[in-house]
Amino acid sequence: MKKQNKATKTIIKPVAATEIQNINIHIALSPAKVTEVYTSYWKFAALRQETFFNRVNGLASPWSEDDILNKYKFTNAYRASDRVSQYLIRNVIYNDQFPDTPKEVLFRILMFKLFNKIDTWELLLSEFGTITYENYDFAAYDKILNLAMLAGETIYSAAYIMPSGGSYFGYAKKHSNHLKLIELIIQANTHEHLRAAKNMQQAFELIKRFPGLGDFLAYQLTIDINYSTIINFSESSFVVPGPGAKGGISKCFSNTGGLSNVEIIKLMTDRQEQEFERLGLDFKDLWGRRLQLIDCQNLFCEVDKYARVRHPDIKGKSDRVNIKQKFKSNASSIDYWFPPKWGINDAVLNNLANIEILG
Repeated sequence: MKKQNKATKTIIKPVAATEIQNINIHIALSPAKVTEVYTSYWKFAALRQETFFNRVNGLASPWSEDDILNKYKFTNAYRASDRVSQYLIRNVIYNDQFPDTPKEVLFRILMFKLFNKIDTWELLLSEFGTITYENYDFAAYDKILNLAMLAGETIYSAAYIMPSGGSYFGYAKKHSNHLKLIELIIQANTHEHLRAAKNMQQAFELIKRFPGLGDFLAYQLTIDINYSTIINFSESSFVVPGPGAKGGISKCFSNTGGLSNVEIIKLMTDRQEQEFERLGLDFKDLWGRRLQLIDCQNLFCEVDKYARVRHPDIKGKSDRVNIKQKFKSNASSIDYWFPPKWGINDAVLNNLANIEILG
């Protein structure tokens, strides 16, 4: 059977004022009130996941009929499906070539995520052959990163801004401070404290106590660590809204009815099946895994961006009007694989095997 030439397509249409009123009644959150961006939140989630599976299934581009998704860069509906997260899970955390002790796994996660850039990890790997705390040397790592910067290379991802940490560690270069931050975290036996944590919030608090790691970064790192076997908490047990998510919430809700940002994210996570059904959306979950708190939090970030073009008149609390990053297709394929404890990898492999047979 030949591959299809066109991807499955869904179009986001304007929402009538009467539909918005019905939504307000339907979600039974009075006095909370939503805008048309609320509907776009669910449609965006379905569209973005549809685009994801169109690519996974080897369909030809464009993968969406939505021009905004085709033109601009957005993260996946599921955080763990993004290229960087996939690299972290498979190549950094669950890599048989590296030691699997909690200390070494935490060291690798930090070394990868504080830069959050695949090229930087592979640069260090090419120079040292392996990346372990046992063989780690500050001067050697600092030198390689300095040389990369002098050569005009970008060693940090643009996904989010990392504070320099200079006020605490005193180095002129940001990466030098971050190497010292990694040392500090490891030397504090954080891996042991994390393993003793009783819930994700405790794990988050352990990470947040280190200099330069505020709420947003500490939460993101906690999620990354939770991909490993160091800790094992539900991704729907704790959430910390980031700045982008807060902007998205302010665009989806004209009045939250007294609910906090955390409560709003939990509400969205709880109601996902009802909302997809109500809107007639065929949302394809992640091989049986529903959206978690971290995913719904991230979706608010992406809808904050999406609404700048789709709903330019709805400003919310965000002062940005443009989407900076344009979509650029990456030719390198991803062999999707998720934390084994999620129990979905067999379904993923079956999906990919069926694609090969049909292709």
